[in-house]
Amino acid sequence: MRFLVRFVLYTALAFGANGARAEMALDRPAEALQPFATGGMARLVPAEAPLPLPEAALIDETDAPRSLGEFKGKVILVNFWATWCAPCRAELASLDRLDAALGGEDFAVVTIATGRNPLPAIDKLFAEEGITRLPILRDPDMTFSRASGVLGLPVSLIVDREGREIARLTGDAVWDGPEAQALIKALIAP
Repeated sequence: MRFLVRFVLYTALAFGANGARAEMALDRPAEALQPFATGGMARLVPAEAPLPLPEAALIDETDAPRSLGEFKGKVILVNFWATWCAPCRAELASLDRLDAALGGEDFAVVTIATGRNPLPAIDKLFAEEGITRLPILRDPDMTFSRASGVLGLPVSLIVDREGREIARLTGDAVWDGPEAQALIKALIAP
């Protein structure tokens, strides 16, 4: 436990002590984020350089058009999932808890139901899992997920304040665990 506290403290100091340094480090995400690819985040793959995201023509639960541009200026965790995907279903509750713990002005969890996901099935799943904070965004024709290189589910992208992918995790994760929270806290530190 002491190791984890020291690790988080030193990491926070490294990212937060000098805003210019933290910003510069994110131009090289692989170098800046590799220390966080441990424990529950062991499958995290930082990008060598920030990657621009493709245009996202998403819709919400009312079929209104939505865009990831709405979240510009925040660090976002974009999670691709589907109602039929068992690991996705299990992961949603931890994403909801992460958003409850850290979501706000600097950070948001954005979940995108990819492919055929009927709204009644989404609503039922959210009710069963007690999910109250996550937005219901959909990519029914999978245009955005394909353009983002999502080949299986679940997949999570960490996106910087400029709207660029800086890391990716394929498979499910415990997003409200200590390693994930340390990663997000370091990214949103002033």
